[in-house]
Amino acid sequence: MAIMEAERTIGEYGMTITDEKGHQMIIDIPVDQGGNGSGFRPMQTVLAAFSGCSSADVVSILKKQRQDLKGLKIHVDGHREAGKEPSLWEKVHAKFEISGEVDPLKGYRAAELSVMKYCSVAETLRRAGATISFEVYVNGKKVESSN
Repeated sequence: MAIMEAERTIGEYGMTITDEKGHQMIIDIPVDQGGNGSGFRPMQTVLAAFSGCSSADVVSILKKQRQDLKGLKIHVDGHREAGKEPSLWEKVHAKFEISGEVDPLKGYRAAELSVMKYCSVAETLRRAGATISFEVYVNGKKVESSN
């Protein structure tokens, strides 16, 4: 079980979240909603979790395939439901930028396996109704698919 503790530390809404190992992150809401804007918005942490989960998968898969991964960036963008409370993520798009001595089709397949099969956060988003799309670039060149 993951144990988290949230404590109000910044203004009205700013919370410091600490896990059982002492790792911390700051969560706040935007100034126009009454917060200080001093940290991640709560729903941003879901997209951050997706990118972290997926990055671990991609690195692991490429290591197992003996690919010489030098760099990985994942840009995640999302759109939430309009006019609803709660407003869930409706569409999420990830752009994987992989660099190194990596076979482009293996890079694409690693991202695809993560998004479609292994990443628990991606599956959580899907079960909540989100559509997840992705694209992959290896050494600056877009890879169309693994098929």
